[in-house]
Amino acid sequence: MLKTLLLATSASVFTMAAGPVQAKVRHAHGAHGTSSLKAQVQDLTALVKQLAAKDDALQAQVQTLQAQANSPPVQTAAAPPPPYGQGSQAYGQTTQAGGVTPNISLAGQEGTLAATGASKPQPKVAINDNNHFSLQSADGRYCIGLIGVLQFDAGGYFGFHPDSRYTGPQNLSTGVNARRARIGASGVAGDFSYTFLYDAGNSQDTTQRGIEALQLTYNGVKGMAAEIGYSATPFTLDQATSSNDLLFLERSTPTNIAINFNAGDFRSNAGVRFFGDRYWVGAYVTGPSSSSDSHTQTGERLGAFQRAAFQVLKGPDYSLHLGVAYDELIRAPNSGDTTASATSNGTPDTLSLSDQPELRIDPTTLVNSGTIGTALNPVTGGSVFDVESAATFRNFFYQGEYFHYTVDRRGLSDADFDGGYAQVSWVLTGENHKYNAPSGSYTRIVPAHPFSVKDGEFGAFEVAARASYIDEIADYTPRLSLASQPDAINGGRQAGYTLGVNWYPNSVVRFMLDYNYIDFDKSQTATAPGAPLRTNIGSRFNAISLRSQIVF
Repeated sequence: MLKTLLLATSASVFTMAAGPVQAKVRHAHGAHGTSSLKAQVQDLTALVKQLAAKDDALQAQVQTLQAQANSPPVQTAAAPPPPYGQGSQAYGQTTQAGGVTPNISLAGQEGTLAATGASKPQPKVAINDNNHFSLQSADGRYCIGLIGVLQFDAGGYFGFHPDSRYTGPQNLSTGVNARRARIGASGVAGDFSYTFLYDAGNSQDTTQRGIEALQLTYNGVKGMAAEIGYSATPFTLDQATSSNDLLFLERSTPTNIAINFNAGDFRSNAGVRFFGDRYWVGAYVTGPSSSSDSHTQTGERLGAFQRAAFQVLKGPDYSLHLGVAYDELIRAPNSGDTTASATSNGTPDTLSLSDQPELRIDPTTLVNSGTIGTALNPVTGGSVFDVESAATFRNFFYQGEYFHYTVDRRGLSDADFDGGYAQVSWVLTGENHKYNAPSGSYTRIVPAHPFSVKDGEFGAFEVAARASYIDEIADYTPRLSLASQPDAINGGRQAGYTLGVNWYPNSVVRFMLDYNYIDFDKSQTATAPGAPLRTNIGSRFNAISLRSQIVF
C-alpha cells in the first residue's frame, strides 16, 4: 500500500512540476538546466525505490506479528512442589504462600519455534527463580525435572573426656561421610504432582538408605494437598524444615528422638494438609520406614500425627510463628518369627529411642534408651507432644521447640521424658529466612548478590548458635539394677551446644562450618539386684565439622 502511494505521489509531483520547471530552466540556462533537472529526477526515483523496498519489509513484519497474535498463547507450568517435609527450597525449588512459584521460560525458546515454522505451541524447557530446570508441555499442565542433593561432610572429635576409663565410649572416630547423596525426579501431571528420590548416602555412607521419597500428591484445590507414599513427614517444625535448609549440619537430638516414634525420613504415610499465608493444618497416618522397618514383620509399625501452626504476626520484615503437634504411636514394631520352626506369633512389640550426638561422622549413639518392651510388658503405644515457635526480624531468626515423650507399656507405668532446643541466627549480609507456607517452616538464605570474582560479590554469610537438651531417664534409681526396677529406663541425659558459620555463594551451593560441645551424663547400671553403682559412664567432648552442599 505504502509502495503504491509513493509511486503515485512521485509521478504526480513530477508531472506537475516538470513543465514549469523545464521552461524556467530553458529560459535561464538552456540545455545545461535540462540536464540538471534530469539528474534530480533520477535521484528522486532511486529514493522512491528505496522507500518501496522498506515498505515490503515492513509489511512482512506486520504479517508475522498478526500470525503470532492469532496463535494460541503458550502457558508456563508451575514447578512441582517439593517432597513433603523437604521444605520450600528442596532440590532447588521455591514456593509461595499459596502454592508453587511459576517457572519462567528460557529466553529464545519461542523464537526458535517461530524460525522452524511451527504454528502450534511446543514443549519447552523452563527454569524457576531458584534455578530449577524442568521440561514442560506446551499448555504447562505436565512437566518433569531432575532433582538432587549432595552433602559431603568431614569432621573430627577432640578433647574427649570419658567419665570412666573402663566402661562406655572412650573416643569417637574422625572421618568423612556422604551424608546425603540423593537423585531423582519430580513433576506435575495435571492436578497431581509426583516425586521419586533415591538416597545413596546415610548416617554412615557404607550403607545406602534407599527410597527417600516416592510420593503422589493431589493439588487440585488451592491451599490443600492430599498425598500418599514415602516421604519425610512434617511432624515438628525442625523436621518440616528441609535438610537442605537447616541452620546446622544435623537436627537437634530432641527432634530426632521425637520423630523416632513413627515419623521422620523414609516414612510411609498418607495425609492431607491445608495451608495459607497465616496457617498450616495437617493430619497424617504413618507406617513403616522404607529403610529401617522390615515388611516381613507380623505387625508393622503404625502411627499418626496432627500439627497446626500459625503466623501470629506477619509483616514485610518480621514474623511470629507458633504451633502445636501431637504424635501417636498406635502400634510398635514387632520383629516377628517367620522361620519354619516358629512356635510363637513373634517377639514383643518394642521401641528403641537413640541418637548420635548431633553429628554423623561417628555412628556411636550416646543417648540410648535400649530396647523398651519385653514379652511380659510389651509396648502398647506412645506419644509425643510438641510446642513449636519461631520468629524473624529483618536479618535475625529464632526457632525453638519443647517435647514431652511418653511410652506406654502393659503392666508398667508410663515412661515419660522431656527435651527441647532453641536456636538463633544473624545474617551478616542482610538477607532473611523466608516463610514457606506449604510446609509451615522457614527456608535457607538466598543471597541477594551471588558470589562472583568478576563483579566483586561474596554471596551471603550467616552466624548461628543452638542449645539443646534431652533427658531420657525415667523411673530409674541409681545403685539398683534394672532387673530390680522393671519400670526404669536409663538412656542418659545430654546437653549440646553448637556454633555455626554458613556461607551461601548462590542459591544452589552452601558451605557450613560447625563447632559442637556435648556433655553426656549417664550412670552405669548395676548388674545384680542390690549391687552398688560403680561409676558414671558419661563423657564430654568437642567436635568440628564442615559440610559442602549442592542442591539442584
